Amino acid sequence: MPVNLLEFDLEQLSQYCESLGEKRFRATQLFRWIHQRGANSFDQMTDLAKSLRVLLESHCAITPLKVISRQNSKDGTIKWLFDVGGGDAVETVFIPEDDRGTLCISSQAGCAVGCVFCSTGHQGFSRNLTTAEIVSQLWFAEHTLRSEFARSERIVSNIVMMGMGEPLQNYSALVPALKTMLSDHGYGISRRRLTVSTSGVVPMIERLGRDAPVALAVSLHAPNDTLRDRLVPLNKKYPLAELRQACVSYLAVAPRDFITFEYCMLDGVNDSLEHAQEIVDWLRPTPSLKLQPLPAKINLIPFNPFPASGLLCSSPQTVKAFSQLLLAAGIVTTVRKTRGDDIDAACGQLAGEVLDRTDVVHRMSKQKTIPLKPIESLQ
Repeated sequence: MPVNLLEFDLEQLSQYCESLGEKRFRATQLFRWIHQRGANSFDQMTDLAKSLRVLLESHCAITPLKVISRQNSKDGTIKWLFDVGGGDAVETVFIPEDDRGTLCISSQAGCAVGCVFCSTGHQGFSRNLTTAEIVSQLWFAEHTLRSEFARSERIVSNIVMMGMGEPLQNYSALVPALKTMLSDHGYGISRRRLTVSTSGVVPMIERLGRDAPVALAVSLHAPNDTLRDRLVPLNKKYPLAELRQACVSYLAVAPRDFITFEYCMLDGVNDSLEHAQEIVDWLRPTPSLKLQPLPAKINLIPFNPFPASGLLCSSPQTVKAFSQLLLAAGIVTTVRKTRGDDIDAACGQLAGEVLDRTDVVHRMSKQKTIPLKPIESLQ
């Protein structure tokens, strides 16, 4: 089977070229053709010797994901459904704005974390995506949109690893993909404009800081362990105190001087003013606790209801009051504008098509610890 060159970051591609008996600089040429120009055929690479193109043709390929469907929202958001084989499909979303173009990329088919308010999590987990499958989402979106808009300059300026899956549970495939996105010979995305979102995989946060420090977004969703254990089951393994320390440590290498915390507003569950004050106390503890303040930006996310959740979105008045308390405490707070909800492309709505291959006994056990009960049971 041919080697898919979308699988390699630049250093890996250099090593592969050497294994074929070629000089390392050939990798840079190849990398630019693939990622900057969108070539998917070696015949297009006219500045490479014919003998090299024949050699590459016999050993490798540039194989992007196949598109199953595309939906266009009335607000300009675009959602693609990509076939990743074996009955699985993942979704990718492009969000155009006046000053940027943001691409939301998936890292797994399904998700094993099982947050109660996330449509993807309700499907269960099938498998990790490969580096090629992660990068292919960007490759396809970037070069498809350039062609459609008749533009030669970059379309995707911001990337958020906030699609289907928990990126830090697919670490070995994630890091080469990030390096390809960051490379000046690839997509040249700024570290400040490349965000990895995590539900709190503490050991991998520390590793990411060493291997590919980019902007970090943490799915918080609850200000205390009792509530977060129920909303974000991973909290049972990595509680808030450990998560906080990992975030403080990450700031030493982060491209921004704050951590972004995502907070999904759930009616009657996590949206009281007492919860907001707990966030303030968690970020800015009293000196007696001997903890340094944690610089943060809070993104309040209106919940996008789906039938299996049994949850509702907080009222606009509640969201405003919650936001005002945080702002009064000096914490930068924004309320995320919902985009693409008419095509189920908004935050928490990405579902794709996933065959849940998790063990049946494990799933039954998980259901006992994370019951999908009415909202009053989660208070």
